[in-house]
Amino acid sequence: MRTELLDYDLPRDRIALRPLAERDAARLLVLGARGIEHRAVRDLVELVPSDSLLVVNDTRVLRARLLGQRQPSGGKVEILLLEREGAAGAREHWQALGRASKPLRAGTRITAGDIEIEVLGNDAQGTLRVLVRAEPDTEAALERHGHVPIPPYLEREDDAEDVDRYQTIYARHAGSVAAPTAGLHFSDALLSRLRDRGVEMGRVTLHVGLGTFRPVMVEELDQHVMHHERLHVSTDLCEQVARVRARGGRVVAVGTTVVRALESAHDEARPGQILPRDGQTNLFIRPGYRFGVVDALLTNFHMPTSTLLALVSAFAGLERLRDAYAVALAEGYRFLSYGDAMWIPERSGASDRASE
Repeated sequence: MRTELLDYDLPRDRIALRPLAERDAARLLVLGARGIEHRAVRDLVELVPSDSLLVVNDTRVLRARLLGQRQPSGGKVEILLLEREGAAGAREHWQALGRASKPLRAGTRITAGDIEIEVLGNDAQGTLRVLVRAEPDTEAALERHGHVPIPPYLEREDDAEDVDRYQTIYARHAGSVAAPTAGLHFSDALLSRLRDRGVEMGRVTLHVGLGTFRPVMVEELDQHVMHHERLHVSTDLCEQVARVRARGGRVVAVGTTVVRALESAHDEARPGQILPRDGQTNLFIRPGYRFGVVDALLTNFHMPTSTLLALVSAFAGLERLRDAYAVALAEGYRFLSYGDAMWIPERSGASDRASE
């Protein structure tokens, strides 16, 4: 498939630069069998079937952006920690991105508050390998000195509002450098109303990496090399999926990260079921993929030529999704992380399952 089929014109004024005052106040484009409807996120109480399992991603966004100084010169350096290698503690190895006026070579030392960073090396793509020293541990130090890694397209510095709103209310396990943005729409009140209606809630953990949001740079989508992300699928969630299948219910994914995690855990021997999994996935879901687990999807509006848009195109059908995006732009929907949402209650038919 040609990557250009995932391209569209996204005007600057359609990008949501700030969250709405209330999490569940966003607009909701419903892409159903009867065509397009315009609703509100709060209407999910009426739209999600009462026998469903609503699966959310409980990853927590780290304050992974550090503004430091090169030592001993004092030159400004920006570091974005991407993924921890090995165990957490006072000395941690990370993959990172860096920006400075001079190249960040092996041996470069950087401080950010009481955090010390040493560059160990870098690869051909510019990703750094760094040693981070912080007491009592890196995560606590990041809370003191780190910045919320809000998307660059917001073209502003993070602030106190982002600390709260660029995080889901059910976030538990720290490890992401970007929020699972469909989950940002859920308030305590909305989740409570869904539970009262009989909707069960399940949790999966997939730590969102920067690669999720990088545009596809090759002409043919199949040539794109998919990044890895860490995930954990618990035995409890597997049992929840088994129960919903037994009662004829539906598995509803809140966001593309949940889709990726559930489909990565699909039990090929038992269609519709999942297996426990703890590790990494590089599953690339694109048009032609045959879904095994997810029945319905809540998602935001995504960047052109992104792997996220490829995934949603696979779920909804490429032409149907292109039409829906055109309607959303014409109707003034807000796009990207702090924007409005789309509800897709039925997946399209697909032929061949992509492989990892």
